[in-house]
Amino acid sequence: MSEEQLAALLAKLKDDAGLQEKLKGAADLDAVLAIAKDAGFDISKASWLRYQANQTLELSDEELEVIAGGMGTYEELEIMCSKGTIFRR
Repeated sequence: MSEEQLAALLAKLKDDAGLQEKLKGAADLDAVLAIAKDAGFDISKASWLRYQANQTLELSDEELEVIAGGMGTYEELEIMCSKGTIFRR
């Protein structure tokens, strides 16, 4: 059930700028899950972490360098976040 809820949350995020901003401002995973719950989604920590791990595995070498503090800029990181490539926190 949690994976379906996560998929529904990710779909909603594509069109809901307010929810995107709330999640970007989350201090940690517990805050992310609380925001998701307030928005009507029941997502487990395990589902979220599995999603993040899968997203990380799909990153290119260039994207990994941006995240790890390599030659990428903050703007490049923001672009990757807005495309759903990664979630900043």
